[in-house]
Amino acid sequence: MINGKAVVVFSGGQDSTTCLFWAKKNFKEVITVSFDYNQKHVAELDCAKKIAKELGCENHVLDMKLLGQLAPNALTRNDIDIKLGEEGELPSTFVDGRNMLFLTFAAVFAKQVGARHLITGVCETDFSGYPDCRDVFIKSLNVTLNLAMDFQFVIHTPIMWIDKEETWKMADEMGALEFIREKTLTCYNGIIGDGCGECPSCKLRKRGLDNYLNSKKIK
Repeated sequence: MINGKAVVVFSGGQDSTTCLFWAKKNFKEVITVSFDYNQKHVAELDCAKKIAKELGCENHVLDMKLLGQLAPNALTRNDIDIKLGEEGELPSTFVDGRNMLFLTFAAVFAKQVGARHLITGVCETDFSGYPDCRDVFIKSLNVTLNLAMDFQFVIHTPIMWIDKEETWKMADEMGALEFIREKTLTCYNGIIGDGCGECPSCKLRKRGLDNYLNSKKIK
């Protein structure tokens, strides 16, 4: 365990909760930071608060509503349908600048509380085409934050190179599979647990879980 303080960018979803369990195994003190950006599934903020409390972590919610106004997307607008990217276009659920701003504000917060470690659940393997989930972006931002604030942050991305099946495996190995399956909110329609089963996020999550559970049976 690292004798230090860490801040987890936390939505209460599968990926960030897996990263929260990882952080608790690796750092002495863990604080979570969530963001209100006028998301339609605002229930995730309540979910994040409950999970953080159950796991004994502080949870802070930062106001990022301006982001929802500046970057029209299916997560903040009822008049935009949830669609996968077609012909090289980004999915309608992509929010311009979201991870850059979230990590930047998390870093500002982290410096105030003396935390040098930032943890985020971005993933390049199952990233849906989001450019701000790529490893090259995270490494670039890490350098920029350190230069901008003259503070040596380290951004950790525990699930960067694994897919959803392997993410479920990671959760299981930490004894957290059922907790994450039952208490997290990944669904774009705001349904906790296994979700609506119809939105792209639910389908990705379910496919990964089914593949992992089937692989366990085979073994």
